[in-house]
Amino acid sequence: MTTNKKKFDRTKDKVAGEIKEAAGKITGNEQLELKGKIQSKKADLEKKMDVSEKFEDMKEDIAGKINDDLDKRQTKKNKKK
Repeated sequence: MTTNKKKFDRTKDKVAGEIKEAAGKITGNEQLELKGKIQSKKADLEKKMDVSEKFEDMKEDIAGKINDDLDKRQTKKNKKK
């Protein structure tokens, strides 16, 4: 699934959940209100998980670059010997 598709689906779920929650409050339907809250919170959680995955990818990329740099320095140091 593309990033834009994920964002669209999350936003759609967030809005739909908020609408259900509001409708449940207005009509006094606690079950609908709860379903809306759950749907909205699920969208929030998915967004946080997506950000967390991006952060992990960035950490791995940085670690890889540092290791590459250290390897280059070690190679240069060994050539001087």
